[in-house]
Amino acid sequence: MYAPSSSVGVRINREQPPSRLVELARQAEAAGLDEVWLVEDCFWAAGIATVATALAVTSTIKVGIGVLPAVARNPAIAAMELAALAELHPGRLIAGFGHGVPSWMRQIGAYPASPLAALEETLVAVRRLLAGDRVSVAGRHVSLEEVELVFPPSTVPPVVAGVRRPKSLAVAGASADGTILAEPSPPEYVRTALDGIAAGNPPGHHAMVTYNWLALGDRERARRTVAESLTPGARVQVEGLPFAAELLELVDSASTVDELAAGLRPEWIDRLAICGELDQCVAGVRALHEAGSGSVVLLPLPEEPPERGIEDAGRVAAALRG
Repeated sequence: MYAPSSSVGVRINREQPPSRLVELARQAEAAGLDEVWLVEDCFWAAGIATVATALAVTSTIKVGIGVLPAVARNPAIAAMELAALAELHPGRLIAGFGHGVPSWMRQIGAYPASPLAALEETLVAVRRLLAGDRVSVAGRHVSLEEVELVFPPSTVPPVVAGVRRPKSLAVAGASADGTILAEPSPPEYVRTALDGIAAGNPPGHHAMVTYNWLALGDRERARRTVAESLTPGARVQVEGLPFAAELLELVDSASTVDELAAGLRPEWIDRLAICGELDQCVAGVRALHEAGSGSVVLLPLPEEPPERGIEDAGRVAAALRG
């Protein structure tokens, strides 16, 4: 069971080319981090290939896929790929699925009639296949007839859902082993999301993974990146903050990212990223753990050398444990 209680991880951002993956994954493990997460976004590097590589060049760190678009792969084929990775690297794979960005899914002709049904049916089918079940289903999106993996993994990997809205959180609660919350994920949103997940009647433990930008030493480094993450879809993630009304008014009125970034107050950035001096960053991670996030994944700023972000994440993790 994937049940992190105080894990700290790092994400290798999509902007890094595959040629950098081996050294960065090894650096994350050497830094003492619990997890390293990799992104599958259209049309950067693919998730299965990059995660397989990261698992192969490391030995202890958990490696997460955050996330595979549920509609981009047949669930039986996805389960075959995940089963092979889980058997080759037992206990170290975390498999993530999400809706996929609608514009990208339309671009590749994969946007479903019902994104919620597609995600739920995929999560259920993949988890059952990984568990060794013979699966038949005739759903709105998934159609399988007497499918059973020849080599189901001896250690079944957790399957988590990367979602953010209430209906999707309920699906995650009912059909996944855990949930990934995209950046920004302040503690207030973690608590709200857990309520939404509980509405799906999760069976047993449900793991929570949260993404947040990291700017150790100087919050101002995170200003523009935080502004860029405040997309229309992120409104639900900031609504519980005490300054939500002012922030959303700024988001709605700003005509450019630069204008939005300039208007962000320093104390807002402190709540929308893990930033500041080391003790402040440790306090930010601890607050997320206390809110219910078992795994806090720190995101290096895209415009900075990834080695710095990984090193800083390791420093935060070490200080938190110390």
